[in-house]
Amino acid sequence: MIRVSGIQLSLHPLFVLVMLLSVITGQFLELLTLFIIVFIHELGHVCAALLLGVTVKSVQLLPFGGVAVMEDHGRLTAGREIAIAFAGPLQNGIMIVMALALQHLGSGSGAFLAYFIQANAIIALFNFLPVLPLDGGKIVQAALSTLLPYYYTLLWSGRVSIAASGLVILYALLPLAAGAGLRLNLLMIGAFLLYSNTTDQRNLPYRFLAFLMNREAAYERYLRLGSAAQPIVAFSAKPLDDILRLFKRNQYHFIYVMNDDKNVVAVVPEQRLISSYFGM
Repeated sequence: MIRVSGIQLSLHPLFVLVMLLSVITGQFLELLTLFIIVFIHELGHVCAALLLGVTVKSVQLLPFGGVAVMEDHGRLTAGREIAIAFAGPLQNGIMIVMALALQHLGSGSGAFLAYFIQANAIIALFNFLPVLPLDGGKIVQAALSTLLPYYYTLLWSGRVSIAASGLVILYALLPLAAGAGLRLNLLMIGAFLLYSNTTDQRNLPYRFLAFLMNREAAYERYLRLGSAAQPIVAFSAKPLDDILRLFKRNQYHFIYVMNDDKNVVAVVPEQRLISSYFGM
């Protein structure tokens, strides 16, 4: 574990296990290449985040990508999150183009360049799968958060990702039913995805609280751009939690409170609702 410019870099235990297996099987050069590819992939995420003003706390490298922990302080809009997620596979694409250029020029080892291109393509395509915490899952989640309430976007994208993780594990174990060996690589990946997504689901209440605490940025964008506020209609008896869970990520809200006769009795800006919630 090392720290560079305030960012903590570490290897996931799964990567350490793969390293040990590579030494035993004599494939250390392939693993070293994989490590460099994954490092550059994650470096793309880190550079994009820093350029967009997002603080990166730590990066943990995995055999197929990495996990970056960021502090957004309200700056991580859906558009920025998509740009940061896309920046990793973009590096793989750039490396593939460079390797293809070397192949065309007849420079370097043909076998190594073929492996290099294949490894980059596999990592990029795998990370584009719409499953959290992969880049594709983050892109889909961020895009949905512009259309749907943020709380339910987190809730259902997490649940779908847990189900997908379970399917990966099931597929990895499927050969056992036919008396064949299990797919160990897929089993480890599925186990990691399942652990990561179940942990995220347990942390959902805290992520949503952080979202509410950083809503001041949405208000500032609303004032600066002069955009229309998103209306939320709610009866006076509706629980405060249920109203807050209707907030959308890139929208500012006015809550129209109705009585039992369906008459609007008050129009409340979202800050007042959030202040009331945290003042409870």
